[in-house]
Amino acid sequence: MSPRATRDAIGEALYELGKEDERIVVIDNDIGGACKTDQFKVAFPLRHFNVGIAEQNGAGIAAGMAASGKIPFVVTFAAFASMRMAEMIRQEMCYPRLNVKIIGSHAGLTTASNGASHQSVEDVGIFRSFPHMTIVMAADYPSAVELTKKAAYYPGPVYLRYTRADIEDIYTNAKDLEIGKAVFLKEGKDAAILANGDTVRLAIRAADILLREGIRVSVLDVHTVKPLDKDAVRKVLDESGKLVSVEDHNVIGGLGSAVAEVIAEEGRGILRRVGINDEFGQCGTYEELMDHYGITAETIAEAVRELCRK
Repeated sequence: MSPRATRDAIGEALYELGKEDERIVVIDNDIGGACKTDQFKVAFPLRHFNVGIAEQNGAGIAAGMAASGKIPFVVTFAAFASMRMAEMIRQEMCYPRLNVKIIGSHAGLTTASNGASHQSVEDVGIFRSFPHMTIVMAADYPSAVELTKKAAYYPGPVYLRYTRADIEDIYTNAKDLEIGKAVFLKEGKDAAILANGDTVRLAIRAADILLREGIRVSVLDVHTVKPLDKDAVRKVLDESGKLVSVEDHNVIGGLGSAVAEVIAEEGRGILRRVGINDEFGQCGTYEELMDHYGITAETIAEAVRELCRK
């Protein structure tokens, strides 16, 4: 299968949900072409609402629909969902624990040439601090379809994070994925790499590089950052105690911080975080930016080597 962006899965998942359940509605912030909601709009025009470039209004409308028994998906870019809509999401969705699903597309560095204003590298950190919020980022197209569909019926507000850049498929069958349950894609006793979203493919490549050197590592797809699968973290702590987290996000507040909190609570293990080191993004191609910020298979492999030398 040719590489596909996880944002492309939004259209397929919403269309399938719409066919199955009349409670599914889409609140579009004038971003349907980029976020792939047009298929839903054509099929279910009376359940698609384009509120224009008015994200805060879109959040409020979504909350009101959820309070009325609908299952709304409010759709925009991750940067706007996490910052422009933040107060509405906190007050109107999380506080009353309403069943709203927030689609944050174009997350992390995948907006590339759009620059820092559109590169949301803080969104997971923002939403992790909101009580009642669930945060999910799929590793590829098949898992994005499945996790989006399951999010519709997962209780409470869910933030779904998607990429714009095309990435290769990892899963041939994602039906068994569960929100809140990490997936062991590879198993090894020397160290563990915990990744999510577009970085899972890099973690797999790093594991393959290391295997040729005789270093065997586990690779976990931690698609749910909150609630974090603490049992999976404890398992790799038991096996090696040497962990590397990888994310297309600031190393502060995201997946690495969530893993570090478990390590601190357990009082054991050591962690190296691979991600954006508390900087804003800049313009460039997706590949150039990932290389510039050190989010590469070789950087991940070197982090594992460093831990294994200790």
